[in-house]
Amino acid sequence: MDILYKNMLLKAKEISKNAYSPYSNFPVGACILYESGKMYLGCNVENASYGLSICAERNAMSTAISEGEKTKLKAIAIYSPKQKMCMPCGACRQWLCEFSNDDSIKIILEEKKEEPKVLTLKDIFPFGFKFDE
Repeated sequence: MDILYKNMLLKAKEISKNAYSPYSNFPVGACILYESGKMYLGCNVENASYGLSICAERNAMSTAISEGEKTKLKAIAIYSPKQKMCMPCGACRQWLCEFSNDDSIKIILEEKKEEPKVLTLKDIFPFGFKFDE
């Protein structure tokens, strides 16, 4: 798994170069993996009206959904050249909760040694909002 996670971080790093972040100057890239084996990429896209911006994680999930992905989300790698251990914001944590169906999905971040740090959604968002079925 370590090789897979390193590969996902590299993809997130590469896509972060496409980020449009003129206001925060904080580019972020995300690589998301589904049970189908497919990976989808996203970067943050800001707007002068800050609330209209979209984070890299939600961009990647939206891409997967728009391309018809129906399988379960397994893992997401998040990278920013500005900060090691770049955690997803609260909105992205809720989206991960919504679209994962499982709080054990892997959250892959880059540690200072450029090695993957693997957490679970439950580690970073223990009480996500979900409707009971």
